[in-house]
Amino acid sequence: MGLFSEWRRAWQDKWLFASLTWAPILVVGLVWWIFSSSIARDLPVGIVDHESSAMSAEFVRFLDATDTLTVSGYYPSEQEAAKALRGGDIYAYVSIPLDFDRDVYLSNPPQVSVLYNSQFILVGKLINSAVLKATGTFDVMVETGKNLSKGNALTKSALGQAVSVQTQITPLFNLNSNYAQFLVSAIVPAIWQITIFVSTILALGMHQRLGTFSRDFTAKQLFPILACYVPIFLGLGVAFLLWMYGVLGWPMQGSFLVLTLGQLITVIACMLVAALFFFVTMDPARAMSLAAALTAPSFAFMGVTFPATDMNHLALIWRSLLPISHYIEMQISQVSYGADAITSISHLTPMLAYLLVAVLLYRVVPKKVAQ
Repeated sequence: MGLFSEWRRAWQDKWLFASLTWAPILVVGLVWWIFSSSIARDLPVGIVDHESSAMSAEFVRFLDATDTLTVSGYYPSEQEAAKALRGGDIYAYVSIPLDFDRDVYLSNPPQVSVLYNSQFILVGKLINSAVLKATGTFDVMVETGKNLSKGNALTKSALGQAVSVQTQITPLFNLNSNYAQFLVSAIVPAIWQITIFVSTILALGMHQRLGTFSRDFTAKQLFPILACYVPIFLGLGVAFLLWMYGVLGWPMQGSFLVLTLGQLITVIACMLVAALFFFVTMDPARAMSLAAALTAPSFAFMGVTFPATDMNHLALIWRSLLPISHYIEMQISQVSYGADAITSISHLTPMLAYLLVAVLLYRVVPKKVAQ
């Protein structure tokens, strides 16, 4: 069964052709468009100001001055602000208590409350960071004013007393805190994995309709069919890498060659598991359901947005079953850390277990086809 004849059949199958070409590109392009702003700015927040003084207004001005936040409105009570938060009008609200001025003057830290929807992990992190930054700047201003009022003639001296230790925080590997670089570089491999699973099942379903699986069909005949699609899947993976770290210009510290090798191993692992799902069920729809159940939480279980060390045992087991979870560790080690080839490839060592899937296919394929 020739390579080009297999591609010609895939070209004639509209669903398979879509999943191999424009569909994953369209989905990746849509994801990029969603996150194309790269840096979150002017997130709307509400204010509940129980003090309504010049000092509380100055504190609100510091919040509004941050790049991340913009004060979209004032609310008379926490209940009204919470209603706006649930309705999606604001991402958070800040509650300034009574006696705010008095506590500031008496050096009794007032309890300023910030409430946000923690389901939006990235937004919540940005809001928390911006509020801390604004609060710290406001504290320095207040303490500097107090020191000047005590007779310190030099502003720098008063500022030095207010801030005895100055810190500089520099984020490594993502200097601009570009959340597109952080999220899209992980979402794209997850989409790529789903593409491999779906396309493999569709390709085998096409052969089932064409009557390729005769009663004497074996796994030795299956592997050449699967091998015809390896260059396509690998080409998609490499194209996505070149787009992210070439066209978009995201920092790349490692080697494209090492990443391509990792992608090749990942493609083979994904195709083996997808083929096993198909031949266990001998039904493309059921196989697709199994593939969806396995790969749907790929992005969540990668350990990019949520650390794998904090996952429970079930999540860790599920994560270990996903080929892309092992590949993403290799990608991060290459792209961000510039690790040597052996260290990066060692992240793929658990994928040797997928050889057991190939052994299972040798037993399952002839048995299921014969039935």
